[in-house]
Formats: sequence, structure tokens, C-alpha cells
Amino acid sequence: MRAVRASVVFVTLLLAVSACAGGGRPVDLAKVTSVNRPTPVGAEENPPASSGATAPTPNCDPKASFRPEPSLPAAGQMPDRSTMKAIQDRGQLIAGVDQNTFLFGFRNPTTNALEGFDIDIVREIAKAIFGDPNKVQFKVVTSAGRIKALQNGDVDVVVRTMTATCERWKDINFSAIYYMAGQRLLVDRASKVTTLDQLGGQKVCAAKGSTSIKTIAANPAKLIPVQVDNWSDCLIMLQQGQVEAVSTDDTILAGMVAQDPNVKMTGPRFTEEPYGIGIPKANVDMVKFVNGVLAKVIAEDTWARSYDKWLGQTGEPRPEPPAPVYQD
Repeated sequence: MRAVRASVVFVTLLLAVSACAGGGRPVDLAKVTSVNRPTPVGAEENPPASSGATAPTPNCDPKASFRPEPSLPAAGQMPDRSTMKAIQDRGQLIAGVDQNTFLFGFRNPTTNALEGFDIDIVREIAKAIFGDPNKVQFKVVTSAGRIKALQNGDVDVVVRTMTATCERWKDINFSAIYYMAGQRLLVDRASKVTTLDQLGGQKVCAAKGSTSIKTIAANPAKLIPVQVDNWSDCLIMLQQGQVEAVSTDDTILAGMVAQDPNVKMTGPRFTEEPYGIGIPKANVDMVKFVNGVLAKVIAEDTWARSYDKWLGQTGEPRPEPPAPVYQD
């Protein structure tokens, strides 16, 4: 009886296999000739230039901010009716930052905490207001969303590798310059390219809303600018061979080199990128207060210690902190 059952099972399986094989013919499988590597969400080639009438950009010194008061108020004792008092009463500073720029503003995968040179600056502002550097609510903003976040009152400050320009001064205020960067190139380690001019007709990546993407688009070599939401997406596209180079501030590129030994920074700086802290246009008192904090951070070597902690690992010699420039 057991042998009969085994025979029935064998015959049933044989028939099933024969049916699936289509009378003994092999099943046609889909032919895969190549696999396209996924493009980061939001990546865009040849983005259109901003359209519509805009007010002319006035001539200015974008590095010149408002002179701070002779001394900072004591922590926890902000002046009545000041922007800082409103922040103190709320109980936390709200800061727009990045979470994808290694060394400046990034999320530590082990602790999930935001860290970096810019994050240290934010904590110094919170410490000056509250006496506690941890009284901060971080809000992640993209390069393209920095100014809107300030105009909408979503954040008190933006500390996000943000270049102070006369065009941006029309919409927001800037602190004194706290870091001086410059645009350079990032390429594959085997590449011989050292300038944008050598990349005619090829794809070069930068972040949406950055000064870098405008520089790439304006280059006479007729590059193909590719803009993305986050700088980390540029590194991914370079690794995948989807762009020939990344071009932005050397500080941002240094973080990419630290993450991937197969890429390198190349060529000299070809722009000047003075980083300022973005502050809403109406809050001049906050600008003066932040400038006082920056002066204290530099005088007490807090700036130097933060530089050594984060940017010292790039191997570049520590520069002198930018000397403040004021409008009066």
C-alpha cells in the first residue's frame, strides 16, 4: 500500500513538472541587459533659472553685519521685549540646520544626535540665552528651504553652511562671518580634472538653492548642472558614475573625502564663500546678540577647539577665525 501511494505521488509530481515546462520546452525568462542605478529623489538636470521680475540686488559688503552691544546680557536674563527674551520664555532656541553634511551638520548613526561645527555654533547661542547648550530644537532644512524657513518664522536662526550674499541680504539678515570657505571640485581619485573648464558638456552636481549650482550653470564651458536636495546625494551620484564631479564649498567636500577614500578634492578655490548665520529680517537685536556670542566664542578659543574637533581631521591647517566686519 505504501509503495502504491509513493507511485501516485511520483506520477503527480511528474505531470506537474511537465505542465509547467510547457510540454518539455524551457520557460522563457526575462532578459536583463543592464540595470539603471537609481537617481536620488529630487535630482534635476539643467534646472531652469529663476523666472519672474525681481528687485535689483543692491551693492553691499555681504560680510558686514550689525555691531554687537558692548556686553552680552547674563544667561537667563535676556532684555525685556527683545527677541532673545521671547526665545527664553519659550524655553528653547529653534535652529534650522543640516543633517547630511559630514563634519558641519550631520546625524551620528550611533547616537542619532546631530553633530558638527555648525551644531556647536548653535549650542553656543543656546548657552548664551539659557545657560544650557542643550535647550535647542533642531529643525532640518534643505539649502533651498533656508530663507523661507526664516521668513515664515519657522526657526530663529539658520546655521547651515550658508553663504552671505547681497541677494540674500534683501530677504534676511546675516551675522558676522564665522567661517570662510571657497568652491572647489570633487572627482574620482583617478580623474585628471582640476577645473570646471575641463568638464564641458559633462554633469556636475550641487545642491538646490546653493550659490554653487549658480556658479556651475554660469560657467562658459557649458556644463550640465545637476541639482539635488542634499549634498550627500551628490556624493552618491558621483560614486555611481551619474555625474562627473561635485562642486561646492571645500568644507563640504572635505566631509565627503573623509567618508570615501575613492574621491578627492582637486584644483584651487575659485569662489569666496563667507558663512553667516541667517536671522529673520526684523530681528536686528538678535543679529547683534549673535554677533556678541560669536565674538566671545572666538576670543575664548571655543571656535578653535570646535575646528580642531571636526575639521582638524581633514588634515588642512587651522585658519584664523574671520575678523568681524560691521556696517557702522
